[in-house]
Amino acid sequence: MRCSLTAVLACCFLAACGKEPAADHDHQTPPPTNRIDVPDAVRKNLGIAFATVERRAVAATLRLPGTVELLPNGRAEVSPPLAGRVTVHVQPLQRVAAGDLLATVASPAWRSLQRELGELENALAVIEANRKAMPLLLAACEQHEASLRAAADALQGLVRTLEQSQQQVGGQATRLAEARASLAANAALLAEANEKHSETQTRQIELEATAKSQRERLRLALAAAATTLGVTTDSLAAVGPDGAPRWQTIDAIELRAPRAGVVETIASGDGALVDGHDVWATIVDSTAVRCRARALQSDLGRLRDGLPTAIVPAGAADPAARAVATLQLATGGDATQRTFDLCATPQQPATFLRPGIAVFVEITTIGTAEPVLAIPRSAVLQDGLQRVFFRRDPKDRDKVIRVEADLGVDDGRWVEIKSGLMDGDEVVTTGAYELVLASPAQATKGGHFHADGTWHEDHE
Repeated sequence: MRCSLTAVLACCFLAACGKEPAADHDHQTPPPTNRIDVPDAVRKNLGIAFATVERRAVAATLRLPGTVELLPNGRAEVSPPLAGRVTVHVQPLQRVAAGDLLATVASPAWRSLQRELGELENALAVIEANRKAMPLLLAACEQHEASLRAAADALQGLVRTLEQSQQQVGGQATRLAEARASLAANAALLAEANEKHSETQTRQIELEATAKSQRERLRLALAAAATTLGVTTDSLAAVGPDGAPRWQTIDAIELRAPRAGVVETIASGDGALVDGHDVWATIVDSTAVRCRARALQSDLGRLRDGLPTAIVPAGAADPAARAVATLQLATGGDATQRTFDLCATPQQPATFLRPGIAVFVEITTIGTAEPVLAIPRSAVLQDGLQRVFFRRDPKDRDKVIRVEADLGVDDGRWVEIKSGLMDGDEVVTTGAYELVLASPAQATKGGHFHADGTWHEDHE
């Protein structure tokens, strides 16, 4: 049937090319060929793609279907710490870097917190001013006490002099009484001065304790405000060019991206009132992923943590689309299905690794397996009773050679080639089916494709 179809197509193309079918039956038939012309225009029209032969441990590779899942730290939720009116600065699906501004929230609660900080700071300033004045008061008390002691010494000297004079010459009773009265009054004043000095010292100690307590209250209030805003206490207390601390100059709370990624959702738009601690936006980092696959319980003896592993996308013809991964077995299994889970974490980001995407996990179970020449399984097609592939002619890159496949071990994606290929050869992966249709099972005359993708046998 296919031979008849090929003959009809050949006649049609000969007519289109302005040639008549050969009438000379005695003309010598050219020798058979297994080569097909595939110039650049034909490769583009038929979508022909090539893959390079690789050396792989095919016999030791376990291939399991899996799904890419997002790690818990791959999604970050952004919530306003206080209720207020929001102003949005990003859009959904916008890519942001860590620290980028997402929105600002004008919050009355933040104004109340600023007022509390101001009151604490003012109270501390008053306490510090009083505490700094205490050394002057203490110095004045000490000076007053010293003057009273000097006066007491003078009065005591006067009393002794008058007593001696009275003993020697008599009289002096009135003056002696006055001197003793003055000495007693001075002693009372000195006692009052001592009491005042003690009170002043006690007041100084109280002010120092109060100042320490007030500084601690202010520090804790600043720490709470810094935690609310998601900044450090030092940055919040830093003094700006205008001489005011930063917390006094903040008019709105800034919501910034906690990590790089894509804005997945935004809960509200500009001007909306948002509640504190409710999730307002989510940021997704699609590089923070791993692949979860399910293996049969019978393979448990072949698998262990750390085996060489790669993740490849499902249905990809490009052998380079793969990501080296680290294998880790899950802690449990499914007794009903006789399966257990395993996780493969990519060592480097890959564009095809997105949450929810179907992939395959390729695990090299025997590290000492000998690598063999292998080609993608998609390059091998069934043609009748034969399995064939098409090798790119190393001498003419615009030709391909039909080769009967001498196959070995097959791991589901790669298949061992025992003969017909060498290192560095290329085989057709995409577009091989059209080449099978254009090449009979038994090699006949050579031919070529037209630029529109149709086949034309050579008759000369």
